[in-house]
Amino acid sequence: MDSGESRRLHNEKCIGYSNQNPRKMTEKVEKLLPKKRNAIVSACLLGINCKYDGNNSKSREVLNFLEKNNLNPIPVCPEQLGGLPTPRKKHEIVGGEGKDVLKGVCSVYNEEGDDVTENFVRGAEETLKLALITNAKIACLKSNSPSCGVGYIYDGSFSGVIRGGDGVTASLLLKKGIEVFIF
Repeated sequence: MDSGESRRLHNEKCIGYSNQNPRKMTEKVEKLLPKKRNAIVSACLLGINCKYDGNNSKSREVLNFLEKNNLNPIPVCPEQLGGLPTPRKKHEIVGGEGKDVLKGVCSVYNEEGDDVTENFVRGAEETLKLALITNAKIACLKSNSPSCGVGYIYDGSFSGVIRGGDGVTASLLLKKGIEVFIF
């Protein structure tokens, strides 16, 4: 048997190579894979060093939640998706909460007073795009964050005080009907 014949026989046994139409290929692959739903997850909760200080907030609780609910994590950092670097200055919403930022009635500033609202809105929009592309109906987000916080965020004074409210990304995901869990 020559090398061409050998390659043909090998390829016929591989799932990734077939003369079948793509639909049948997809059906074959789907039968092999476990049925998991996608979930948007704050990347820092998965151990990715993307927090403002360059660290992470890896959470065993999140990993257990994903496993227990048969969820496939789609890691996102809205602040990075919005164009901010890591590490970066601390950011807080001043004069409202995430839904107000999305309406244009308040802004997000860093601790030096620079307005980074555009970055936070862009990051929220890009996160939503990923949720829609991956058909994610669930999000697991980082508590207190100006992007991801749900129920509580920092108050805008950069003094560590927490108040009621949602972050920019959390607000957009909730508005679009994505179920959000906070960790």
